[in-house]
Amino acid sequence: MSEFYDLLGVARDASEDDIKKAYRKMAMEYHPDRNRAPDAEAKFKEIAEAYGVLSDPDQRAAYDRYGKPGWGGAGARGGGGGFHHVDLNEALNIFMRDFGGMGGLDSLFGGGQGADPAEARQGQDMRVTVKLSLLDVATGAKRSIKLKAPIACTTCGGTGGAKGARPVRCATCAGNGQVRRATRSVFGQFVQVAPCPSCQGEGTTIKDPCSVCRGEGRVRGERTVAVEIPAGVSNNNYITLRGQGSVGRRNGPAGDLLVMIEIKDDDRFERNGDDLMFDLSLSFSQAALGAVVPIPTPYGEEQLTVPAGVQPGTVLKIKGKGLPKLGQTGVGHLNVRIMLWTPESLTDTQRTLFEELAKVEGDRPRHSGSFWAKFKEALGA
Repeated sequence: MSEFYDLLGVARDASEDDIKKAYRKMAMEYHPDRNRAPDAEAKFKEIAEAYGVLSDPDQRAAYDRYGKPGWGGAGARGGGGGFHHVDLNEALNIFMRDFGGMGGLDSLFGGGQGADPAEARQGQDMRVTVKLSLLDVATGAKRSIKLKAPIACTTCGGTGGAKGARPVRCATCAGNGQVRRATRSVFGQFVQVAPCPSCQGEGTTIKDPCSVCRGEGRVRGERTVAVEIPAGVSNNNYITLRGQGSVGRRNGPAGDLLVMIEIKDDDRFERNGDDLMFDLSLSFSQAALGAVVPIPTPYGEEQLTVPAGVQPGTVLKIKGKGLPKLGQTGVGHLNVRIMLWTPESLTDTQRTLFEELAKVEGDRPRHSGSFWAKFKEALGA
């Protein structure tokens, strides 16, 4: 006895609001203007039929009492005026009756009262790319961006009319910004909604257009936009500047400006989130004896004390010299990876000294090779 409830995906004790919300969601999904699947129209009619019954208290009570097996019987008809199958025209009328003026079909398909003339005049969004250095990422940056884009016409003040002429209501669409065309078929009546061709969806027209902008209310121009870029940004981050995009037609709202971030490569560092990695090459004597070495950071040089006997591959950390955490407090670290530098050629003096060193070095360490080789050796593999 719960076919209609199952169709709408609600419980038998669902409230009127729950039933209405469930129907609206499914009707949006299966509306024939949106869903071109072969079975969408049949599904749309079925859920309209279910909603038509369950949204009426008398019919719902009769349905709960007699159920679908009593369809068309005396008990069903006596309970609420009778159940019947709906055609497509009736299904569309049910939808328009309950949702046509509340952001339903009209707002999705551009029809009726849901249309906003200001949206028809809204300017386009714009996108620009700003290139930053690692120093910019570390400290934040300010940029002035020059845009070549439509600006408001100073001759008409952006209205589009000559000598103070004001827009008048469009005669074609009566100010609605849309036109409807109804066609009939064997399945019922279809209503198509489209922007008005005379006013391009604005609902108004200019009879005496401005000679400079030709009724657009805007002309090509150049302007400068200031943008402040926070520290810690990464590639593919972007900043949205509301209302800084292209100016809309006839004082319509402006679009947005999207500032895309591109970080220039810095050969000195390898970035890993907020941390940086720097490879430091040391000579044999520096690695064996230890040394104090200048290390570049995004904020200037830092002195790093390298302990005696440091091994290649060791990572030493300089805290707080990485990059800021975007939108948070704290700064990453600069990790310094020790590399061993071997001279490609030796002077006679160097060769003599290395030969003397080799005599006192003794045998090489027993545990050598890669980490995994050492690991296997420790396990006896």
